[in-house]
Amino acid sequence: ASFLLLCFRTSLATPLILGLLLQPPLTQLSIITQPNIVLLMADDLGIGDVGCYGNDTIRTPNIDRLAKEGVKLTQHIAAAPLCTPSRAAFLTGRYPLRSGMDAINNYRVIFWNGGSGGLPPNETTFAKILQQQGYSTGLIGKWHQGVNCESRNDHCHHPLNHGFDYFYGMPFTLISDCQPTETPEMDRVFRRKLWVYTQMIGLITLTAALGRLTGLISVRWKMLTCLAGFSLLFFVSWFSSYGFVRYWNCIMMRNHEVTEQPMVTDRTTSLILKESISFIERNKHKPFLLFLSFLHSHTPLLTTEKFLGRSSHGLYGDNVEEMDWMVGQVLDTIDKEGLKNTTLVYFASDHGGWLERQDGNRQLGGWNGIYRGGKAMGGWEGGIRVPGIFRWPGVLPAGTVIDEPTSLMDIYPTVAHLAGGVLPQDRVVDGRDLMPLLRGTVEHSEHEFLFHYCGVHLHAVRWHQKDSGAIWKAHYVTPVFRPLGAGACYDRGFCPCFGEGVTHHDPPLLFDLSRDPSEAKPLSADTEPLFDTVIRKIGRAVEEHRRTLTPVPEQLSFYNAVWKPWLQPCCGTFPFCWCDKEGDN
Repeated sequence: ASFLLLCFRTSLATPLILGLLLQPPLTQLSIITQPNIVLLMADDLGIGDVGCYGNDTIRTPNIDRLAKEGVKLTQHIAAAPLCTPSRAAFLTGRYPLRSGMDAINNYRVIFWNGGSGGLPPNETTFAKILQQQGYSTGLIGKWHQGVNCESRNDHCHHPLNHGFDYFYGMPFTLISDCQPTETPEMDRVFRRKLWVYTQMIGLITLTAALGRLTGLISVRWKMLTCLAGFSLLFFVSWFSSYGFVRYWNCIMMRNHEVTEQPMVTDRTTSLILKESISFIERNKHKPFLLFLSFLHSHTPLLTTEKFLGRSSHGLYGDNVEEMDWMVGQVLDTIDKEGLKNTTLVYFASDHGGWLERQDGNRQLGGWNGIYRGGKAMGGWEGGIRVPGIFRWPGVLPAGTVIDEPTSLMDIYPTVAHLAGGVLPQDRVVDGRDLMPLLRGTVEHSEHEFLFHYCGVHLHAVRWHQKDSGAIWKAHYVTPVFRPLGAGACYDRGFCPCFGEGVTHHDPPLLFDLSRDPSEAKPLSADTEPLFDTVIRKIGRAVEEHRRTLTPVPEQLSFYNAVWKPWLQPCCGTFPFCWCDKEGDN
């Protein structure tokens, strides 16, 4: 009997032992402490521009490879439809208005390197948490979160003051003004008005002077001198900033040092790639965080000669394909250094593609697939739904697609927990740790509600009704598209958040994104039995959310937005700011 009992126990134990030995690597997360983290963020890339999200004409084999080898999110949402606020939310895991990084006016992004607004020093970024956990942290590429507060070299908003050990790239953002052959982009309409006012004042001054000389007008020379002085002062007051945008905004920095002023755009792409690869190679023996913040695919679409004319979508397509090649180079470096299985790679865009960015018949902005709207539109899906891909071989199941609502803000708690860090307890963190969802240990996202802002104005709210699978979306405010029937604000170049360019909805426009992801057919009390219930539920969520908001200094106020000569980064003696230290090297 004892022999039979022993055999029985052995027969039970053998498959158990074999099962433990043959467990897939998916369960081995606890063994890999502090993985390397590589965050790849495109600029202005539309969700419809990527092959694995449905584009069959722009070639993105390397981004597609990430999706094939990892997890693809189909409802990945930016916290804002523009660069500065979206990236602030990404870095802090908090809605941008919590840090003062969303605007009450039309200055919705950082406008000058010489402005005083930016990501407040008291905000804790994921880079700072990882730095405290012993990570080497690097940012290569675009920052666009401000530089200085009170003096030219205080660097209070600088990446090195926000947890990054190393920075190489643009403290600002790429704009057409950086390319001498391109039409100026920054504040184009306002700049045109200033030219007209200058010419009018100059014409009045000249007419008065000629009238005095010919005796046709009785005016004293003292008055003429004051008029001429005012005319000159007015011209200098705006031309000293807008006349030198390329020198003030289009600069490259390495840590605190300005290396190119203005930047030499022909070599920017190769230098950013070289710096990214070098950072990985230098830090391969200890945990590292690399945030590669691409300048692609923002206008003026800097594209090297090798990729020009390669795509069937003109310069924009060429630019996206070059960025995909850069992604491939980074992935190849990770493989070559034997880091693939110990590195979490993430790819996303900061917000949707810019529909209004055109030059004649040429489309210079991205495509947002089936989703309505685009960049600058706080509520419509096309402005905020972006690609989101994670790869970590052996930990995340390959070829997985997740349709649950997730946010760019979720990266913050996700990487903080992976690094063994602790989230700040003295503030609201809106992001949620994605690892349980990515690994398949939970079925649903932790987000029940997501709030979609345009500046500080709440435009829409998403409710994930988990028991039914419905994704309700209520729009309180929508932009007025012009011309009528168009899908964007082509008359303005950007859709506004408030004023005459928007429509307020009472009751709100309601959509069920699970049935109507294109937001084409608004529901009503007549067509949807749950209409009133859903609107009330979302309304209560808005009230609860607003109770969590506290007043903070407005980083994008008019005062903070304007150019201040004493804050302008300069590699010489101001105002003689010119250098090319990369060329010297």
